[in-house]
Amino acid sequence: MSTPASSVWARRRSGACAAAALAATLTAASCAASVPGILLSGPDQPFRVAGLVAEDGASGMRDNAPAPSGSVRGSDNGQVDRLAAVSIDDITHYWQQAYPHSLQGSFAPVDTLVSYDSTDAASPVLCGETTYDEVNAFFCPRDDLIAWDRAVMVPVTEKYFGQAAVAGLFAHEYGHAIQEMADLVERDTPTLVAEQQADCFAGSYLRWVAEGRSPRFTLSTGDGLNHVLAGAITIRDPVITPRRMRLLEDGHGTALDRVSAVQKGFSAGAGACATISMDEITRRRGDLPLVLQAESSGTLQSGQVTITEETLNTLVEILGKIFSPDQPPTLAVDASRVSCASHPAPETPAWYCPSANTVVVNLDVLQKMGTPSDESKHVLLQGDNTALSVVTSRYLLALQRQRGVPLDSATTALRTACLTGFAQRAMAKRVDVASGKQLQLTAGDLDEAVAGLLTNGLVASDVNNDTVPAGFTRIAAFRSGLLSSTADSCYQRYLP
Repeated sequence: MSTPASSVWARRRSGACAAAALAATLTAASCAASVPGILLSGPDQPFRVAGLVAEDGASGMRDNAPAPSGSVRGSDNGQVDRLAAVSIDDITHYWQQAYPHSLQGSFAPVDTLVSYDSTDAASPVLCGETTYDEVNAFFCPRDDLIAWDRAVMVPVTEKYFGQAAVAGLFAHEYGHAIQEMADLVERDTPTLVAEQQADCFAGSYLRWVAEGRSPRFTLSTGDGLNHVLAGAITIRDPVITPRRMRLLEDGHGTALDRVSAVQKGFSAGAGACATISMDEITRRRGDLPLVLQAESSGTLQSGQVTITEETLNTLVEILGKIFSPDQPPTLAVDASRVSCASHPAPETPAWYCPSANTVVVNLDVLQKMGTPSDESKHVLLQGDNTALSVVTSRYLLALQRQRGVPLDSATTALRTACLTGFAQRAMAKRVDVASGKQLQLTAGDLDEAVAGLLTNGLVASDVNNDTVPAGFTRIAAFRSGLLSSTADSCYQRYLP
């Protein structure tokens, strides 16, 4: 990272406050308190999730949920298959109501449900393929069936993401059936388009559950929805290399792609999902990096950089070039040398001191936050940009101070996330600075930032490092900055 023209960042997990298990990392940004305040009008209200009140609460199957109505072929009649069958009953119930008002054609429930055990060598052949060692859930249009692995796929999803996420998983698969009914896909439709539409259809169903309209499931808009979004992030595509270029159209999407599609359905409804096309996805992605490139030496970008004082100085220099502030903040890695009225808790990775106009960093904590995670241990992705996006957000508080806007409100938190998104988009291109050092966004970096917005929320926090309740809203604000052509758009969107 310290050498000119070869410095990059990229891909892997959450925040310094995150516990080892994924379930512990998603306790609604436990490292930052929610900001009290008044509900605001506008598309991104700090205490709302696409118009619904942002709150934690029960998520999962209702105690009084009706028993499954249909039969499941191959079932062992256990709890996992009951959860799956109840989920599909609920999704069918949703589409019976929503389909006529949203899509062309007519709705007919999926004909056949099949359960299998991926650990059993005698597991059946379905849709022309063996299911042994197939840890999956899928819709087969040829046979009009939805099948699932009761041994690994469904129980692991339930364990780490919750029962509502299981319902979300099947809502995605049912979404593929909806595509067939509405004639939205053809043989030459890119896989990415079909998968994004299915993610979006799942989001529209999840909205129905969150509104309290499901007789079988509940979903809180805070920690419950956070877990569902974390599940979407976990099943993202791997970072694309030149040998995997086909994933640009034939993959399932990056973490940002998948979360954005779920949010589209949740916010705009099933009808909006039908508008997803390759052109729409391309416009949404813009010029953001999607493929790791070769260095001047010919080697592939590593996508990671070590978090050091030199790295952070380069980051601050680049941000200064992007924004050209009249009073650029200084950087300090030793809090004892900064005279500030108050300091956050010792484990805080970075904060902004207005009186000293200084971004203060706890380097040890920040380095832990920027260390790639081992996702095989069921923790959310984390990497260098999980840390660097947090430092960027603290720098942007200094710019807001110069604009004379309040720094200690829930609106500040969302404005900061928006500005950070704008800054990250600018860093997707080479920014020449006096030192000659480089720090450039690469494929996978935005996934790390999005995961951090779920697990610690610091990119979407105010000067007191207080964030807003819902990860959904934090990510939406960040994405609005990514799509903005100017930083002023963030100030106009999130008025004091």
